[in-house]
Amino acid sequence: MKKIYQYIACSILVITLHACKKELGALPKNSKVDANTILDQSTAQIALNGAYYNFANATAMKTGWQQHQVLPTRMTGYLIYGYGLGSEDENNNARMTSYYWSESYKLLNAANGVLKGISLLDDGKFSGNRKKEIVAESKFLRAYAHFKLLTYYAEWYKMESAFGVLLRDELSTLSNISKARSTVKDSYDFILADLDDVIANGPVGNPNHYVTKWAGMALKLRVLMCRGGSSDYSEIINLATNLIQNSPYLLEANAADIFHKNGLASKEVILGVVPQANQEKDYYSKSSQYWPGASSLYVATAELNTLLTGDPRQSWMIGTANPSTSAPNTFFFTKHMIQNTTPTRVSEADYALRLTEVYLLQAEAVVRSGGSLATARSLVHLIQSKAGITEIQNNAAYLAVEDAATADALLFEIHKENVKSLMAEDGMEWLSLLRQPFSRVQQLKPTIDNQTQFILPVPSSEFIYNPLFGEQNPGYNKTAN
Repeated sequence: MKKIYQYIACSILVITLHACKKELGALPKNSKVDANTILDQSTAQIALNGAYYNFANATAMKTGWQQHQVLPTRMTGYLIYGYGLGSEDENNNARMTSYYWSESYKLLNAANGVLKGISLLDDGKFSGNRKKEIVAESKFLRAYAHFKLLTYYAEWYKMESAFGVLLRDELSTLSNISKARSTVKDSYDFILADLDDVIANGPVGNPNHYVTKWAGMALKLRVLMCRGGSSDYSEIINLATNLIQNSPYLLEANAADIFHKNGLASKEVILGVVPQANQEKDYYSKSSQYWPGASSLYVATAELNTLLTGDPRQSWMIGTANPSTSAPNTFFFTKHMIQNTTPTRVSEADYALRLTEVYLLQAEAVVRSGGSLATARSLVHLIQSKAGITEIQNNAAYLAVEDAATADALLFEIHKENVKSLMAEDGMEWLSLLRQPFSRVQQLKPTIDNQTQFILPVPSSEFIYNPLFGEQNPGYNKTAN
């Protein structure tokens, strides 16, 4: 029964996890918890902090978001394991570790624990709108986890598919672990319903390592773009306009400053993950996996170097050649970690949502809805300008956007900008690739030869401990991993 921990251990009882109010803080003081320990607003906030602790995938020493940075970028082909090809680099999904599965279900259980505990309390135990806000923050975390599962373990790109998410809408116990996966349509509907509550009731203001209504809008943009229904694009445009015009977030004047100077202090960050105390001093910190290489090394590929040729970002995202002979023609990746320096709080920060993504999703929605290509170009050019690319320079990347005379051509240029702007953060480069025509997916990543490689197999343990789950994902077997 040990693997039942995927649903229960550490996360059923998460709601008294300890985390300080202003950042994620230390390990929980104890793990003996149930929903009844939420007695008032104060204990509800402690429980919510515990859910954020799970969102950060944190331990005593550090947050665990490295695979949010590197896995999608390796699958897309712009980072690679620094000592030779791995399954991720070859899109050999059946051999890949299910990085996000247990992480997401622990987060779901934590969020559901908060929701259950709060549901038992009278509104009078909370000041103002705080009860609704805590519910909204918890529902954001639940939506985030479900969407991560949808886009990596379900046929998110087929609305008619029966291969959706195993939705968890209540605290998991031994009595309710057995449950069938939902359809893709029902999965989207559930996620979007949670996000609508976030937008309606989430805090207007919060430190950017906590959820706001604006974070709910930004995540909803991401979800709607993947669903891609005919009415979704107009909603993306309207939501993005609202967020850009009315939120407190501003594009960073110099994109490099987000990652090398300001970190989570940047006014562009909608939602980030704060490093644990002294995380940068850990020998195995995230930063050290980019340079010089501690337990692992993740480096930029020749394809990324070529994509950035003539782009000012090349100078601060690409370092010197990786000397390893087992990964030839690769380069140190310096977006998060400046070569020949030591890790810092800034280099250890993580970024779940940034305003740049909002602009690029709006541009993509304009094109996909049949809107003005000129409008979409102006949005892309604005993002390019923050990277130092302007019309005056006659830059090739600028001209490529200007010369994109068809919707398909401009969508390709928007994809390239997604890679340059958002890669190695939270998987937007991967989802952007998979929204391209399949012929282009194959052209850009030749190791992908069928759509089964868009997603991962459900872990084999799921079928052992949850006999009601249903079928394995198409193209895989129940002992895939």
